[in-house]
Amino acid sequence: MTNDVKILIAGGHVIDPGQWNGVADVLIEEGKISAVEPNLQQKLQKVKGLKIIDAKDLLVCPGFVDLHVHFREPGFEYKETIATGSAAAVAGGFTSVCCMPNTYPVNDSRSITEFILAQAAAAGKARVFPIGAITKGSKGEELAEIGELFDAGCVAISDDGVPVMNSLVMRRAMEYASAFHLPVIDHCEDSQLSRGGCMHEGAVSTELGIPGIPKAAEEVMVARNIALAELTGARLHLPHVSTLGSVRMTREAKARGIPVTAEACPHHFSLTDEAVRSYDTNAKMNPPLRTDEDVRAIKEGLQDHTIDIVATDHAPHAVQEKQLEFDEAPFGIIGLETAFPLTLNLVEEGILTLEQAIAKLTREPARVFGLPYGTLAPGGEADVTLIDLNATWVVDVARLHSLSRNTPYAGWTMKGKVVKTFVGGIIVYDREETL
Repeated sequence: MTNDVKILIAGGHVIDPGQWNGVADVLIEEGKISAVEPNLQQKLQKVKGLKIIDAKDLLVCPGFVDLHVHFREPGFEYKETIATGSAAAVAGGFTSVCCMPNTYPVNDSRSITEFILAQAAAAGKARVFPIGAITKGSKGEELAEIGELFDAGCVAISDDGVPVMNSLVMRRAMEYASAFHLPVIDHCEDSQLSRGGCMHEGAVSTELGIPGIPKAAEEVMVARNIALAELTGARLHLPHVSTLGSVRMTREAKARGIPVTAEACPHHFSLTDEAVRSYDTNAKMNPPLRTDEDVRAIKEGLQDHTIDIVATDHAPHAVQEKQLEFDEAPFGIIGLETAFPLTLNLVEEGILTLEQAIAKLTREPARVFGLPYGTLAPGGEADVTLIDLNATWVVDVARLHSLSRNTPYAGWTMKGKVVKTFVGGIIVYDREETL
């Protein structure tokens, strides 16, 4: 299907957060949203060449936006490529994704940024937005050419995967980024406090004899970065918040008017460190799974808007890497195809309304990075996701679209399944074609 076809998505429950919540039809013309209204099908029944997609009993919403993925290309294509990562994205309902720079070589230059954009265009699935490195080679020493990265198409800067330990370097990065209105993302971890740790430091790590990572390792750096954001006025984005203390400091910073935003990952509000008891390396991520107290704090942060968005931190690793001993296996899990049903659980629990949950995946991440997506507003790009909220399915790693299989949710029964995904008015995922 090309984007010159007129498409009517008819009779679905449309949720465009802050704009529409009810039964309506969505008209797509030339790859753009043309109208969102009730009973459009009746008005357009004589229009020739109109393709009608029956969305009765389905949720129709803007395509999801993920500010935090790792697509591994260039350099680690055996874990994930931009093509396979994009396929996983659209299968999970994500039409726009922002990829971290910890590739090989690190995305610290125009050439790597342009390569990523070219590979994404060739894949023809999700929109891929590169995030440039803060420092050259992500070594934390010398600033990357931030202006060049911005000009090449980067939407934020980060050394994600490694923290910027030098506070002066981070200050300068924030000052330079502010000139281009780029968000600054720091992996909040004091690497001295966390050194050698493999999971959350607490009762479970003690019982298992696994070296722990204390909450303070995250919270010390959250506090530092908030202080530097207050000093510089830079836009600070806190990734994968995992502790009560981090949530509390973010809430206080926002109350003081500091330009800080934050994200939570589904694994940090659906699992605790108890998941590590089986020594399953698919439960090993950084920051690590925390305690019930921390999970409650993250849910409260999502509920009161302290935490702005849900992001996946999709981090693929090869099977043989995750089969190593727990202390040797890499951190990280895949998450694009399980993110929505895990977020939907927050609606089932009464933490969020359905519209609020959709906002955390669409309008809000688009706002945080200033992307013109996450909405069904007429005139905008027709990035649309159709979902069967009542569909149940079992996570079968062999059927996932990611090149990697490292998920702690294998065998779980999920509720809520993406049916179709449109990018620019073109169907890039159709569940019926994968059955």
